Amino acid sequence: MNNNESLAKASKELMFKEPFYGIFLMSLRKTWVDNMGTAGVSKNGINFKLSIDPEFWKSLTSDWQKGILKHELLHIAFFHLTMRDSFLDKKLFNIAADIEINQYIDKSMLPCADMDYQDYLEKYKDDDNAPPRGAYLEDFDELNLNRKAGTKYYYEKLQDACKKGKGTCKALDMLMGNGEGDEASGIKTDIHPTWKEFDNLPEAEKKLIQNQTDHVLKGIAEAVNKSQGHIPGELSSYINALLNEEPPKFNWKAYVRRFTGGSIKTFTKKSRRKISKRYFGQPGLKIKKKKHILVGIDTSGSVSNDELKEFFHEIHHIFKTGCEVTVAQCDTTISSLKKYEKRDDGKIAITGRGGTAFDPVINLFNENLRDYSCLIYLTDGEATAHVKPRGRILWVLSSVSNDRYIDSLPGPVIKLN
Repeated sequence: MNNNESLAKASKELMFKEPFYGIFLMSLRKTWVDNMGTAGVSKNGINFKLSIDPEFWKSLTSDWQKGILKHELLHIAFFHLTMRDSFLDKKLFNIAADIEINQYIDKSMLPCADMDYQDYLEKYKDDDNAPPRGAYLEDFDELNLNRKAGTKYYYEKLQDACKKGKGTCKALDMLMGNGEGDEASGIKTDIHPTWKEFDNLPEAEKKLIQNQTDHVLKGIAEAVNKSQGHIPGELSSYINALLNEEPPKFNWKAYVRRFTGGSIKTFTKKSRRKISKRYFGQPGLKIKKKKHILVGIDTSGSVSNDELKEFFHEIHHIFKTGCEVTVAQCDTTISSLKKYEKRDDGKIAITGRGGTAFDPVINLFNENLRDYSCLIYLTDGEATAHVKPRGRILWVLSSVSNDRYIDSLPGPVIKLN
């Protein structure tokens, strides 16, 4: 059996045993990387890919192969790759991350988990092809670590032990060694060589990666739920928060139904509930109507990041009413005009951050009344409008806005609570 076949076999067996991780694995691109020495998660745009050394993979038992796959998936699900950059000692972080995720994997599925470090050294010290021996909670009994307490907790406890000096914890002494690298102890651990690709990334790119991971985890959870599967306990609280989306702060469905009026985009959709009268046995066409809403966002410097987050949360719910939504970002001028898509949720780059002027967006709306059903303007309310809108408008003030200019805004005003 070649490596591709054994990888497919391990993936299939993981799918049967733990469907969530099996589907997660299917969503990842896999590549073979010679002389890598291990397996690891690599960067693939704002997604991840799984890189595997073919010789390393070949050396693993079938159970170890499944365990290694789950191990790498847990690193992604626990956001270890984008988290690592905020920890000073990367080697110590690697150990802390492995302590955390290895608690969620059966030890029979992980290389050499049945050996302590001393036994491992006696068997593999001079073996260049030795499988890596991970870090487990039980290795650090002297530190009295809590179970399933999180990577940050383990990092801080290990850091405290290092400050106390050698002899505090035998396993930690052996892993950290007397000098640089693993060679000092002779223990071959998972040093996560591909994680360096995630170091020093701009915060905006990290946020995109985290949002994309949320999107993937949510999609997998929905697929597992539909097939009567279950979400792993270690991820259940986080994924439940993703699935139980925070409700809108305003009843957009009722507003769109009652007040939008104006432009309506008509399109057709095939429907098997309606049989074609012209072509026997073929689906008929269903005529659907969609309203088109222009949403203005105040991106001036007075609007905080929390307010912008609040605004985009409401835009997402406006979009979910079935309307077509175009977002105009504006401080003193319109800096961005873009159609909102579902995949954009939480990933739109903010532009502007200067002064405040509402007139550019109102002028855009007035000049294109045939295109838009209404204008919804999200703002902190720290300005006045000089141009009168010629169509329906709704002003939406952030939950922390003040009301000093509210009377100068033409049209109805609501405040998010």
